[in-house]
Order: sequence, then C-alpha cells, then structure tokens
Amino acid sequence: MAQRSRKRGRREKAASGAQAAPRASRSEARNEAARAALRPLDPGERPWAVTVSAILATLVGGYNLVSFLLGAKLKFDGQKPGTAGIVLFALVMFTCAGGMWKMRYWAVLGFQALLVLVLLTLAVLLIKVSNLAGLAVCVIGLSFGSLLFYKLVKALSRMQMPEREPG
Repeated sequence: MAQRSRKRGRREKAASGAQAAPRASRSEARNEAARAALRPLDPGERPWAVTVSAILATLVGGYNLVSFLLGAKLKFDGQKPGTAGIVLFALVMFTCAGGMWKMRYWAVLGFQALLVLVLLTLAVLLIKVSNLAGLAVCVIGLSFGSLLFYKLVKALSRMQMPEREPG
C-alpha cells in the first residue's frame, strides 16, 4: 500500500508541475544523424543487393518452373504440389524480379518478406539436420540470406517511397 501512494504522489507532482519539453534520447539523436547522412539513390543507380536479389528471384522462379515443365518430381512435405501452386510461385518470383529491376519499393519489400520466410525455414531445419552437407547448406544459406536482407534494408532506406496523390 505504501508503494502505491508514493507512485501516485510522483504522478501528481509531475502532472501539476510545469510541462517540461521532452528530451531526445541518445538513440533518437543517433537515428536522426543516420537519417541526415542518407542520400537518395541517383536516377539509374541500383545497389548491388537489389541487383543480386532480382537475379536470384529470376533464377529461383525459372528453376522451379522449368523443372516442373521437364517433369521433375517436386515434393514439399512428402506431397506433390499442384500445378497452380508452382505457376503462382514462379509468377510471384518473376514479378518481384521485374519490380526490383525497375527499383520499385514494393518489390524489394515483398522480396524481403519472402526472404525472411526462407531464413526462418533454414533456422528451423538446423534442428533436424542429420549430416554435414545439410548443416553446410543451412549455415551458408542463413549467412548469405542474412547479409542480403541487411543490405536490402540499407537499400530500402535510400529508395524513395512513392508519393500518394491526394484523392
């Protein structure tokens, strides 16, 4: 009971006292300095992470579609995926690749979301790894994917958000 009254007393004093201007924390000051140091991308400039991501999306979508068309027995969790699922995935990958090649903010953000799902899957697969080859695939995939994700975040910070037209 005593604690409650002390807390209430502090709140009442703060509320009745003069409203002090909120101080910016050190982290907010660092954030402001980082934002001020950013410069927008020049017309035609494409960070290497966006280029690599566009090529990777094209390769993954193309490999998936071509292997299906050639009759490969694709399986996911022991079940064969349907034709619509494979075509839809390839379409999403090609859309992301085209959007990233044109430096569209939404495409890079969408690819990052898919990349996070892949990274989470690789992290969970580390639990079930049973040989060195599986361990190597998971560790290399996590390392490369994490680096690519980090670099895409930096590239997104330099890309300009599309302006909304008042409507």
